Amino acid sequence: MGSKYTKRYTEEFKRDASALVDSSGKTVTAVARELGISSESLRGWYRRAKADRGEGEPGELTSAEREELKRLRKEVREQQQTIEILKVATAFFVKENGR
Repeated sequence: MGSKYTKRYTEEFKRDASALVDSSGKTVTAVARELGISSESLRGWYRRAKADRGEGEPGELTSAEREELKRLRKEVREQQQTIEILKVATAFFVKENGR
């Protein structure tokens, strides 16, 4: 399915839908059916909500940790590009100076 057909839900909706699973005592599948959303989506949101409350699976990252990981990976990529540029520049200047 193309991304232009993918529905986007607000964080508030995801939070409320996840909370509904806990408060209603119904299964993820039942709540998803009532809300007219896919059970896979709700299951993912519910798992993330639990992880963010510190109730996730062992080793599961919170949203904040996932965001930090994404930011750090981007930073590392940028630093690696800078290092490559500096290596090329250094090699160029060494050759220009005839060493």
